[in-house]
Amino acid sequence: MSNKRIAIIGGGITGLSAAYYLQKEIEEKGLQADFTLYEANEKLGGKIDTDYTDGFVIEQGPDSVLARKTSVMELAKEVGMTDEDVVYSKTGSYILHEGKLYPMPGGAIFGIPTQWGPFLKTQLLSPVGKARAGFDLVLPRTSNGDEDQSLGNFFRKRLGNEVVERLIEPLLSGVYAGNIDQLSLKATFPQFQQIEKKYRSLIVGMKTSMAKGPTQAKKAPSSEKKSAKPRGMFLNFRNGLQSLVDQVERQLDPMTVKKGTALKSLEKLDSQYRLTFADGSEDIVDHVVITTPHHITYKFLKGYDFAQWLNEIPSTSVATVAMAFPKEAVKQDMDGSGFVVSKKTNYSITACTWTHKKWEHSTPEGKVLLRGYVGRAGDDDIVFKSDEEILSAVMKDLSHIMELEGDPDFYRIRRWKHSMPQYIVGHKERLQQFKSGLEKNLPKVHVTGSSFEGIGVPDCIDQGKKVVETLSQKL
Repeated sequence: MSNKRIAIIGGGITGLSAAYYLQKEIEEKGLQADFTLYEANEKLGGKIDTDYTDGFVIEQGPDSVLARKTSVMELAKEVGMTDEDVVYSKTGSYILHEGKLYPMPGGAIFGIPTQWGPFLKTQLLSPVGKARAGFDLVLPRTSNGDEDQSLGNFFRKRLGNEVVERLIEPLLSGVYAGNIDQLSLKATFPQFQQIEKKYRSLIVGMKTSMAKGPTQAKKAPSSEKKSAKPRGMFLNFRNGLQSLVDQVERQLDPMTVKKGTALKSLEKLDSQYRLTFADGSEDIVDHVVITTPHHITYKFLKGYDFAQWLNEIPSTSVATVAMAFPKEAVKQDMDGSGFVVSKKTNYSITACTWTHKKWEHSTPEGKVLLRGYVGRAGDDDIVFKSDEEILSAVMKDLSHIMELEGDPDFYRIRRWKHSMPQYIVGHKERLQQFKSGLEKNLPKVHVTGSSFEGIGVPDCIDQGKKVVETLSQKL
């Protein structure tokens, strides 16, 4: 039998993970297959991009991953990264509302209170807002079935407008750079719908779920507890997320990776596909795995009616602004990892990470590293302005919030245009319709990535692994 040819289009973390797990599957199971990973740029990793300047470790894309999602650590261990490579974030953060920083209430998980003491003491919410949130304990379920609704609609019904606007919205919209009154509950945070379905009350459900953690921890061997590192909610690597990308790339056969090779068109033959690239080269393959952003993927599939949905998925543009200062430039020292900005506050920035506090490994002694974010759903014009205009807007905002003196020693601005797909209400149903059309019209083409089933790094790794499982069954 001749080997089946597989092409993976896109070398972001989804495509890179797919390549790694496919190579592993071929080697371990002796599959009659070979593959090539095609990436349009000269580096792999997609939105993962770590800058190394003057001893700083600066993330220009995602700056961390959720520790509770295990796929990142599983992949890291497989490629030889050790526990010593891993660092955990410092806790403690703030919400900026009407020009004032308020500490995040203790025990608030995505804004949902699980401890009454800190929630009742916070000055971020009015007595009326706190009382309205308490109605969650007695209100009926917001739906009888599994129908989709917006995050905003769901949380407003359960906890009221004030908690949503001042606490939940700044946190959740920051994850997707989206409008929570349009984002799909089922596609973004289905666990909340499941908690309501099981417990009726979100507060009761979250408190119960949280209570299970310590019980399991008590059963851990004493030696394990002594050796365990103190862990935050987020993790990274001492040399940044780029170090994971680089280590995975080292595991791949160099002959299977082609950088600087952008796909131009995809043509269905009898039982194979012809791929034509921008440099004029071609590849005839049996299976195609496309991991590019939806608006790029649409260009390859726009001749098919079922693919029209790809052109309709909205996306938001964002930019990160990292600024390095001498320690003495920050006159007001903050205890925490940073802050998010409530929607009704009149600032250009949507959040700011005190990176030197959140990630001690990122910043040399005597220095400060601040990372601002700009761009939100319906308001991302600033992303397309000049570096000078973006820096000026961010510095102006931070000067009002913190006591900053002087200009940064250097800064790094990275624009991510149309990079944040918006999973609006009905996303999962439309995705299923798209997959059905794909299977019917292009049965050996697989489309996956951050536009579809999760935008976080662990979600993308999971999707890369899942598509390899599908391929392995077909092979």
